[in-house]
Amino acid sequence: MEQKNGSSFTGFILLGFSDRPQLELVLFVVLLIFYVFTLLGNTTIIALSYLDPRLHTPMYFFLSNLSFLDMCYTTSIVPQFLFNLSGADKSISFGGCEVQFFISLALGCTECILLGVMAFDRYAAVCRPLHYTVIMHPRLCALMASASWVTGFAISLLQTVLIFLLPLCGRNKLDHFFCEIPPFLKLACVDTTMNVYMTFFGSVIILLTPVSLIMFSYGRIVRAVLRIKSTTGRRKAFGTCGSHFTVVSLFFGTAIYVYFQPSSSNNQDQGKFMSLFYTVIIPMTNPLIYTLRNRDVKGAMKKVLWKDPDSR
Repeated sequence: MEQKNGSSFTGFILLGFSDRPQLELVLFVVLLIFYVFTLLGNTTIIALSYLDPRLHTPMYFFLSNLSFLDMCYTTSIVPQFLFNLSGADKSISFGGCEVQFFISLALGCTECILLGVMAFDRYAAVCRPLHYTVIMHPRLCALMASASWVTGFAISLLQTVLIFLLPLCGRNKLDHFFCEIPPFLKLACVDTTMNVYMTFFGSVIILLTPVSLIMFSYGRIVRAVLRIKSTTGRRKAFGTCGSHFTVVSLFFGTAIYVYFQPSSSNNQDQGKFMSLFYTVIIPMTNPLIYTLRNRDVKGAMKKVLWKDPDSR
């Protein structure tokens, strides 16, 4: 059989949930609502962090980066998915698939690193409160945020080149709702053992390295908090970290499940729903988590929206 790479195609077919047509209308409505709330929620976080001087701190600088990242991440996937859900056309052009693959993977990798950086920020705030402003200098914050973005895009560029060089032998039906690594590896018509190993080791680096840093940071945070004698002090210390830890658990839990599940697993639909969780639901819930559990954000929202006279 003649081997053809992806460039010989006019496009790919994203099968998504086409085998469940009764589910597609429900998904369209739900995802559209979630997407709008994702844009509104994350835009609100960015605006509040910019408008309220009390939020001009390293924590909210990184949170603004995370919110902008989540908006871009969801936008790289959801509009195309909504288009495919709205009719019989499930296609995506080769160039569109390549761009979606590169951008979504780059932003996913960046988020992994950025969450690790935010854990270090929380460690410095709780364990080194007297030196916090010295440690988390604005230049260092900008450098760590920039490094997160550059590293994420560099890793994605390498993976994109390797994946799109695989011969597909005329196959163009991706059993997923967006262009991602696992369905592409299943689409290739050659032995992908080396690619599977490279993807696995890449996932270990980009997922488990930040997780290790996060676990170390929170281990030190717990030890420091347990030394605080007052209950109010403990509650305040845990409160500064609770939102971040919740986001970390949701994001890394689902991402690790998707990328580390055995390749022989036949439950493709379960993988799709898990992907929906970390590509759509988590970016929408992040602003809610940080708003509902954070007095500073709620205070800033009250000041901006209701012009609280006490905060003037």
